[in-house]
Amino acid sequence: MSRAVPVAHPPDPTSSSPSAPEFPKAYHPTPWRRARSYLASTFFETLASMGQLHPAAAPRRHGVEVERNIAYGTAHPAQKLDLYRPIHRPRPWPVVFYVHGGAFHLLSKDTHWLMGLVFARFGYLVVNISYRLAPQFPYPAAIEDTCQAYRWLAAHVAELGGDPRRIAVAGESAGGNLITSLTLATTQRRPEPWARATFDTGLVPRAALPFCAMLEVSRPERFSARRPLPRWIDGMIHDASTSYLHGHAPAPGPHTALADPLRVLEDPAARFERPLPPFFAPVGTRDPLLDDTRRLEKALRLLNVPCEARYYPGGIHAFHAMVWEPAARRCWRDALGFLDRSMRA
Repeated sequence: MSRAVPVAHPPDPTSSSPSAPEFPKAYHPTPWRRARSYLASTFFETLASMGQLHPAAAPRRHGVEVERNIAYGTAHPAQKLDLYRPIHRPRPWPVVFYVHGGAFHLLSKDTHWLMGLVFARFGYLVVNISYRLAPQFPYPAAIEDTCQAYRWLAAHVAELGGDPRRIAVAGESAGGNLITSLTLATTQRRPEPWARATFDTGLVPRAALPFCAMLEVSRPERFSARRPLPRWIDGMIHDASTSYLHGHAPAPGPHTALADPLRVLEDPAARFERPLPPFFAPVGTRDPLLDDTRRLEKALRLLNVPCEARYYPGGIHAFHAMVWEPAARRCWRDALGFLDRSMRA
C-alpha cells in the first residue's frame, strides 16, 4: 500500500478551527499517479527544451533581454523568477506578471519561457515566476508564493523600468487559478496574512488573464459528472485537487477559500474594497476545464465586471501553447489586443 505524502507546509495557517478535519484529503503517490505525473512533466519539459533550440526562440532576436533566477523569497529554492525586458521599447514598460500551470504539482517558469518571450516581444516587462509545488507543499504554499512574488514586484517595479499603473496578471490552468486568487487578494481585505499583506500594497492589476483555468479545486468530480472523460484526464484533474489540498478537509470552505476563487466570485455575500479589473478568459471547446470559464464569465457579469471570455472551437487544454496552430495564434492576438485596450483605458 502506498503512503500519503507528508505535509511539509502548515496546511491551514489561518484557520480558527481547534482541530484538524477528521478525514482530510490525502495524496497517495500510487504507481499509476507517479507514471502519469512523470509522463506529463517529461513531455512538457522536453517540448520546452526542444523549443528553445529553434532560432526564433532566441530572446535577442526579438529585442528581449532575460535575467534568470532572481529570488523573491528565501524559504525554498523554488521561490525564484525570471525577468524578460523589451530593451528596445521606451520605458516605463507595461508589466505582465505570469504564473505557470501544471496541476499545482508539475512544471516551472523554465517550462513556460515561451509565454515570457511572447509578452516581452510585444513590449511588456514580464515577471515569470516559479512557486513551491504540491503535494510536498500543499495549499496555501502556491498562492502564498504567488502573493509574495507580487509583493516583490510592487516593491521593485519602478527600478525595473515597469509602470506600476499598468500591470496585468496572467497564467494558465493552475496558474490561472493562482492569478485569479491573487486578484482577489488585491481587491478584498481578507483574513489570510499573506493575502492581507498583498492587499496592503495597494497595487491592483489593471487586467487579469486566466487562460483555461481550473478555478474550483475542491470538487474535481464535477467535470466527469457532466460528461465522461478519458481516465488519464480525469486522473490528472483529481491529482491537481488531492495534491494541492493534501491535508485539508475535502469539502470547500473558508479554510481553503482561495483554492476556489470561483466560489468566492459566485458568493452573493462577497464584498470588494476595490474594483475588480477586466478579465480576459480564453479556453478551447475541447478543454475538460471549459465549464469553469463559463462560470467565471457568468459570475463576473453578475458583478458588473468586464469579462471577455473567448471559446476557441476544437481547442484542447492549453492549446495556446501550440503557437504553430492557427487557433493558438488567434488566441494570442486576442489576448494581446485585450491587453493593449486595457493598458490604454
